[in-house]
Amino acid sequence: MKKWHYALIVFLGGCCYGILSTFVKLAYSAGYSVTEVTGGQYLFGTLITWILVLFTKKKNVTRSQTLKLLLSGIPFGLTGAFYYHSLQTLNASLAIILLFQFIWIGTLFELIIYKRKPNKEKLISIFILLVGSILAGGIIFEGGIELSWQGTIWGLLSALTFATFIFLSGSVGKDTPPLLKSAFLSTGALVVVFLIYPPIYLMDLPTLAGVAQYGFILGLFGVFLPPLLYSIGMPHIGPGLGTILTASELPVAVSMSALVLGESVGWSRWMGVILILSGIMVSNVRQSKAKTNQVYDLENSNTHHF
Repeated sequence: MKKWHYALIVFLGGCCYGILSTFVKLAYSAGYSVTEVTGGQYLFGTLITWILVLFTKKKNVTRSQTLKLLLSGIPFGLTGAFYYHSLQTLNASLAIILLFQFIWIGTLFELIIYKRKPNKEKLISIFILLVGSILAGGIIFEGGIELSWQGTIWGLLSALTFATFIFLSGSVGKDTPPLLKSAFLSTGALVVVFLIYPPIYLMDLPTLAGVAQYGFILGLFGVFLPPLLYSIGMPHIGPGLGTILTASELPVAVSMSALVLGESVGWSRWMGVILILSGIMVSNVRQSKAKTNQVYDLENSNTHHF
């Protein structure tokens, strides 16, 4: 596959996360708690992944590889737990802005670990994305924002763990089949979530049956697809560009709120959506130019050689 194919796969992984907030709100309105919704999401997502693994060609994975992948799933589970904690004391719009700080954290990881300095286009892209997220979150023109230090800490922690998860998706288990890798990541996340939110509701069949309809959708788009898509795309594009592409989450979340929940979305929020998509395009234009220049230089060197 070409590099833009992998970029598109990661972009779609971000879009999957954008679907979640709408169905979480629907589950809450149906009377289900944070514990039931979060636990249901990771439980059904992990089950879907392992069921599909059973129908794929088996590959032996060492005990060391298995342990690394399970541990890499920890920040995946913590992101959901931290984010839902922040929502308990923060406005949803402000909470997602804090989560969105993962965009620059991912670039910082790339700088510290791989010594890759962000180029001018990437810095411009990050700036556009952050401004767009503030507008799309509606915290400037809609007002009514209350800030709590507890919620802020949880929100920033969710950004840190999400950036960590994206980084690990591209660097751990590169030789492991994406579906099997996703299964181990999801299992690690499930264990953490069950430790934070004890699954007492599993003993109550009516509750389990009721939350299943939401858990299946949340598990599909929040637990099964993102790790799978990131496992396929991230190793080929790197964590810096990867975190930028996952910003597709917010435009989808705003669109779903308007289309499914019928929420009123003002011009400023749509302007934020446009800015976020523009920021993603800026980052990819840079990648395309770099790739074109590499091909051009290679052709020139071959011409001179002959």
